[in-house]
Amino acid sequence: MTSNTSTINRRSFLKVSALAGGGMLLNFGWLAGCKSNAPEEALGMPKEWFDINGFLKIGENGLVTIMSPNPEGGQNIKTGMPMIVAEELDADWSKVVVEQAPLDTGNFTRQFIGGSQAIRMGWKELRTAGATARQLLINAAAQTWEVSPSDITTESGMLIHKNSGKKAHYGEMASLAATLPVPEEVKLKDVSQFKLVGSSQKNVDAHKIVTGKPLFGIDYSKPGMLIAMIVHPPAHGMRLNSFDASEAGSLPGIHDIFRIKSHQDDYERLFFDTTSFTDLVAIVGNSTWEVMNAKKALKVEWEAFDDYEEKRDWNGRKETRAIPAGLESSAGHLKKMAEAAKKPTVRRKDGNPEKAFNEAAMVIERTFTAPYLAHNCMEPMNFFAHVTGDKAELAGPLQKPELTELALSSRLGIPLENIDIQMTRLGGGYGRRSYAHWLIEAAVISQKVNAPVKLVYTREDDMTGGIYRPAYQATYKAALDSDNNLIGFHINAGGTTEGPLYPDRFPAGAVENYLAEDWVVPSNITVGSFRAPRSNFIAAAEQSFLDEVAEAAGKDPIDFRLELLKKAKDNPVGENNDYDPDRYAEVLKLLREKSNWDAGAAGMHRGVAAYYCHNSYAGQVVDISVESGKPVIEKVTCAVDCGLVVNPDAATNLCEGGIVDGIGNALYGKLTFEKGVPHASNFDKYKMIRMSEAPKKIEVYFVKNDHDPTGLGEPTFPPVFGALANALYQANGERYYKQPFLG
Repeated sequence: MTSNTSTINRRSFLKVSALAGGGMLLNFGWLAGCKSNAPEEALGMPKEWFDINGFLKIGENGLVTIMSPNPEGGQNIKTGMPMIVAEELDADWSKVVVEQAPLDTGNFTRQFIGGSQAIRMGWKELRTAGATARQLLINAAAQTWEVSPSDITTESGMLIHKNSGKKAHYGEMASLAATLPVPEEVKLKDVSQFKLVGSSQKNVDAHKIVTGKPLFGIDYSKPGMLIAMIVHPPAHGMRLNSFDASEAGSLPGIHDIFRIKSHQDDYERLFFDTTSFTDLVAIVGNSTWEVMNAKKALKVEWEAFDDYEEKRDWNGRKETRAIPAGLESSAGHLKKMAEAAKKPTVRRKDGNPEKAFNEAAMVIERTFTAPYLAHNCMEPMNFFAHVTGDKAELAGPLQKPELTELALSSRLGIPLENIDIQMTRLGGGYGRRSYAHWLIEAAVISQKVNAPVKLVYTREDDMTGGIYRPAYQATYKAALDSDNNLIGFHINAGGTTEGPLYPDRFPAGAVENYLAEDWVVPSNITVGSFRAPRSNFIAAAEQSFLDEVAEAAGKDPIDFRLELLKKAKDNPVGENNDYDPDRYAEVLKLLREKSNWDAGAAGMHRGVAAYYCHNSYAGQVVDISVESGKPVIEKVTCAVDCGLVVNPDAATNLCEGGIVDGIGNALYGKLTFEKGVPHASNFDKYKMIRMSEAPKKIEVYFVKNDHDPTGLGEPTFPPVFGALANALYQANGERYYKQPFLG
């Protein structure tokens, strides 16, 4: 067993107090995301129930409830994280209830989702909380039965003293346990003792989802609630000049039309305070249909803006960012990227790459590009707000409530303690809902009309409003000697507003002469997190290029990668390599085995890729056939090392989703601009993958080890771009240097 120290303070994992009606209350001041199970039908609710934010409760009848601080965005932490607590608690899973907590920074830390970190960041603390609660219950039973705590065992929510035959469920000892001192150190289970963690459990919200229960922000409603929409400029690089609401304001059901600012001009923006348009027209009315009609009738004049600067605070790092004027176009971006690539910044240099390239027997150079991508969450952006005096009540879907609350407090002039944000389930996110400017817009509108309001974006509002995956470019060069050994590697990469380079990732550390450079092209088209930020492009480019280098060297693609990883293990270059060569190699070996790579697949064209990101390793083999000149994805074999898998079925589902999402974006994802206007504003022009185009079969395999869990929501997304590109090459002999492949 592992010992873990138990400490108490406001931001520690545990606080204990007695319930008035009996039972134990455990405050998870750091809890990173459990959620809702519902065994009420199997076990009656306690006589007295305390619905307190940020607490684990044990009722006198043995029922256990965990309030979840983190938003649920479909990654299934609402099931997985309570499983971790229940495992160490030795709770009966059928008697665990999990509920969504509101934002409460007094009791919780890291109350957000992003970066595939929820399970990883909460692993030890969740286990320690469960183990500490279990020990308190044991100590209470020992005191009651006048026996040694070491003689008491637990199983499925029961305390057992074998020598006397005495038994009690947790609820019978909870009230006393709450009065006992918290042990300074508790024992955690050995992984081999796990019963719940590592087993497949159903999504605790599954029944509510399939039966249409109101879990999402778009479902949220309050008596007297008005509907609001916004109108933003039709092009990036423009701002509001004036508007005429005489016709629109006279339409039925319209209460008011006015100008709002989501951020003041001198506001110092925090990490996720990103938005293209802060000066907007708001329309408020009785119903969505009436507001939409008024929106069509509204007459608005826009004007181009001049260069300006915005202050930013990147988690304590202050900067002033220059926002250029102009109505930008994708063709212009490509020209600017080509120029910027000539003046890069060196991020890493090993050996003498210039000499290696000069003396090489063969040099391969390829440039890869990708356009902007829109998120296109199925649930449109929305938020409820009711601002009255110095208080604000809000509810809706967002990923970073802790950070958004700070911006909201500043904008409204209302103290944080008077702001109540209720978090609903997200109908899509992966970065889009990190930039919750629509929450602030809703609150400003509510404050103006002095009424409860739900702001709803149309699809066009969302798709044309910014926060895109940036446009990227990367040029790779490889130097081979006369024996076809890779002796030099050079990457030069950048993008609009941000670059995709990770200078210390594979094959860094595996090549003696290595150079990584990057650059940035300023833009007024706002960009932000998109599933597996930056990795979603650079993995595709890197893995496609490595495939081409392997072919030039006359080597099998998997063998070629394994050779490089062996070099990185046995004789690593540099000290900052951010991947484990052994774990990376194990994914490739498992992929080779499960895809039957060496034997091939009759009638199939195969491509492989593997990548490390978000602390996990993932790879795929894509098998395609060609029918009537079009690729048909027959099968995807996926191998993943994300450490210990908490809930295998849920983990498999998450991997499958990442694969389908990646294939769809690789084949079709594209948003281009002409004079600041995106070419698509809805799904009639922005193509998404259809069910008939998804892989006919997906098989997911996990490397078995006892490493602590790592990320899983994003790691399977980036490599499938490259695996698909490499399979397409095998099918038609054409290398794919531009995304989308079929766009």
